[in-house]
Amino acid sequence: MIGRMLTGALVVASAVTGSQAPEFAQQYRQRLGGAVDELTRTVERFDADAASEGLTRDQALSRHIVNADELFRKRGQAMQETFLRLDRLKAQRQAMTDDSAFVRLASFASLADGDLARATFNTYEPAVPVTTEGGVMAGLFGFLGWLLARLLGAPKRMLNRRLAARAG
Repeated sequence: MIGRMLTGALVVASAVTGSQAPEFAQQYRQRLGGAVDELTRTVERFDADAASEGLTRDQALSRHIVNADELFRKRGQAMQETFLRLDRLKAQRQAMTDDSAFVRLASFASLADGDLARATFNTYEPAVPVTTEGGVMAGLFGFLGWLLARLLGAPKRMLNRRLAARAG
């Protein structure tokens, strides 16, 4: 009786935990969109400032990089990193938009930006997704929880069978 209750609890806990993967990815996608929007504004401002001086982005960056002022040079390097990060995040957002529901989870797992994933985790609010991918993940993890319970209970079942065979 207690074994069945523990098995049920493990199945439910596993299902609930598994269903959180699509929800976490969804909250990450929202944060990703915000990051892309903000970085885009920063890049557009840099480009506008460069254009107001009659320069292209590359020309403005070159001025930063070769400047003798250390602070000015560091700002140029920071902008180069911003351009690269924006390109990476845009590519990830596009992949996560174009992918099907389940491929989206794989894309998230393989392409996630560490800083954004940590920030998402720090503000994550669990929810029960009512999407197909949430249901499938809940079912899959529920099954894995049941399988784990069966594996953990196997020694006790074997012992019970041996004791019953000796008594019978």
